[in-house]
Amino acid sequence: MRTSEVIDLVAQEAGITKKAASIALKTVVKAIQDSLNNMDGMIRIPDLGTFRVIQKKERMGTNPKTGEKIKIPSATVPKFTASATLKKLVAGEG
Repeated sequence: MRTSEVIDLVAQEAGITKKAASIALKTVVKAIQDSLNNMDGMIRIPDLGTFRVIQKKERMGTNPKTGEKIKIPSATVPKFTASATLKKLVAGEG
């Protein structure tokens, strides 16, 4: 589903204009980004899941082209964990 389709659906379901739905969607995305950027820990959206920032440790890896061992540096990355409700829905149980 593309962003425009999400906006159309939100507008229809909420009975608002597409412009208002677009602003709402952008606001939600910005809130998630700002929360993760500020390292506030996490943002939980019931029935969807939890977004959080994690720190990956430095580790050894292998270059797939050459087979050479390489050091993969530590990194701060976003992580999403799906809620039980979303997992059940995707599995066809909901």
